[in-house]
Amino acid sequence: MSSAKILVVDDEADIRETLKEILGEEGYEVEVAANAAEARAARAREEPDLVLLDIWMPDTDGISLLREWAEAHQLRFPVVMLSGHGTVETAVEATRLGAADFVEKPLSLAKLLRTVEKALESSRRRRQAQRILIPPLVAPVGKSRVMRQLREQVQQVAQHDAPVLFVGEIGTGREAFARYLHSLGPRRAAPFVAVTCASFDDDPSAARLRGRGRDSEVERGLYDEADGGTLLFNGLEDMPQAVQRALHADLEGGGYVRVGGKDRIPFRMRFVATADPGIESRPEEVVRRDLVSYLSVITVRIPPLREYAEDVPDLLKHYVDRLVDEESLGFRRFSVAAQNRLRNYPWPGNVRELRNLVQRLLIVGGAEEIGLDEIERELAVQRPADEPLVKQDLLALPLREAREAFERAYLLQQLMLCNGKVGALAKRVGMERTHLYRKLRSLGVDFRQISDD
Repeated sequence: MSSAKILVVDDEADIRETLKEILGEEGYEVEVAANAAEARAARAREEPDLVLLDIWMPDTDGISLLREWAEAHQLRFPVVMLSGHGTVETAVEATRLGAADFVEKPLSLAKLLRTVEKALESSRRRRQAQRILIPPLVAPVGKSRVMRQLREQVQQVAQHDAPVLFVGEIGTGREAFARYLHSLGPRRAAPFVAVTCASFDDDPSAARLRGRGRDSEVERGLYDEADGGTLLFNGLEDMPQAVQRALHADLEGGGYVRVGGKDRIPFRMRFVATADPGIESRPEEVVRRDLVSYLSVITVRIPPLREYAEDVPDLLKHYVDRLVDEESLGFRRFSVAAQNRLRNYPWPGNVRELRNLVQRLLIVGGAEEIGLDEIERELAVQRPADEPLVKQDLLALPLREAREAFERAYLLQQLMLCNGKVGALAKRVGMERTHLYRKLRSLGVDFRQISDD
């Protein structure tokens, strides 16, 4: 007995009811639709495991509905076409659009049941093959509005082939989102190739990108490895200028020629890149603006963890479960007090820092419950004095030190806006100049250095 869900789409009521009864007796869950509009609504409510789709219907014919689902990348289930007077051309078109099989009317129920079983089994095998090809990947964790909107944006973008630039601080999970994008798109069964831009040599020929080809000998490059799939450039600001020039030329030409080869090979892949915030304003000698323009048809901003801190408890649980499974580490759980402390921690290293913290606590081991004292010891490390205020863990400091840290960061930022001029700073912050000089000295702020810079 099977619990697969089957949607029957046919404008003839007798056929709908007969199929619902027969398939129901076979153990399938069956829903029926009399036309394309009802079929769309049924698919939107719950995606079926199989659709039996009549070709000739009054409002929208079955081929048109099949094409609509295929072009919207919504054909994630097998479709068996039903027809009383089909033609070879119709069968060819249905197959081209992705139909799994064709059954003629009047229906032979024995043949129909065999076709249904065959289509479902084929679909199961295909899904299993994809699970082998693609490592398991869950949607990015988080129930916050920030994460919900980000997942929705990536899901929408995934259905198109335009280049995407993921912009975010180090450790925010930029590559994880790129992999999530790939797993949702039509190229999900093809390779996902990620390269760290800092690892490129400053090679004018860009052989690592293009590969080499002479006579019958071919040395595959990154373009070859990612053919049909997705090629990710991690840390675009670290790519050498020579490689930037070559990549830009290839993107502009829509293809590449292997080093030593003659034939131009057209691109058949999606380009994705990651970069630090402010990539667009970097000097031209660091990052070519025309290259950024090519790779940022769509820009997705990955927020720092401090902007969705309400998701920290879910992230802690996620990484505990994952590391226990993947690395066979002993299970531990975070107390409510520990979770609240970490929700109010600024996470300068973002999600990567959170994962590292969980991993370290599981490796070190201890009591099953991770308490507040243990968390305070983990967070009590020396951090750079010039860390931006939003990344400073002020809760770890006594009140006086926290106040001084805030004042130092505040006055430094204001002084830079005033080009190091203390007089202008005094007017801007509403302090008497003599008192301001004493305050700057007590906080260790060297206004002369800022003025020189």
